[in-house]
Amino acid sequence: MNKKNLLVVSLFFVLFLILSFNLNQKKNTNSNNLNNKYEEYVVDSGDMIKEKDLSVSILDLNITAEEKAGLILMREEEKLARDVYRHLGEKWGMNIFFNIADSEQTHTNAIKVLLERYGVEDPVKDDISGKFTSLEMSKLYEELIQKGEKSIVDAIMVGAIIEDLDIKDLEVLLGQTTKEDIVLTYKNLQKGSRNHLRAYSKNLDRQGITYAPQYISEEIYKQIISSEQERGTVK
Repeated sequence: MNKKNLLVVSLFFVLFLILSFNLNQKKNTNSNNLNNKYEEYVVDSGDMIKEKDLSVSILDLNITAEEKAGLILMREEEKLARDVYRHLGEKWGMNIFFNIADSEQTHTNAIKVLLERYGVEDPVKDDISGKFTSLEMSKLYEELIQKGEKSIVDAIMVGAIIEDLDIKDLEVLLGQTTKEDIVLTYKNLQKGSRNHLRAYSKNLDRQGITYAPQYISEEIYKQIISSEQERGTVK
């Protein structure tokens, strides 16, 4: 390669680096602007469930069919929340989704501990984003992703819908078990979901949008959003 060609190649390379830098700067600026416009949610350490926080003495390792089905449901439902939030975080560059996704990871891990304890087969065969054993969960995932990709407001609305559903399902499951470790886990998951719902609702309010609950009652929803973020671990 002669000196002239080498110079041309070098100039193109430098131009490419400059354009790439400018694009990344623009992307980071847009992301920062979004995070300033919407309130960033700081996850309470109590929402990051640890196995030691749920340790209780268990004498009877037999569970009912309802309890088994409940654990399987929540294992995938918490994974769905994590997967959707990670996707929306990547799509819109908003920290609220990444922060809450980290919390959801500890939630699905907590259910996995219970599945192993009671000898229940884990529905999460391969922890691949968007992949579920339940066809219903797979369909819901696709629907939520499709809605959340429409706009940032729709993405936040999706977050509220997921937490709304989670709170309702956990309330039903709490009525189906008396096992101390399962009850303790469900209550902590539900507390985390209330905190997440508060965060999503607050961000919708800042855009002049009022979330209408789809699963829990209006009364319960108002009680949740009118109260402060819950801290610590439910004992």
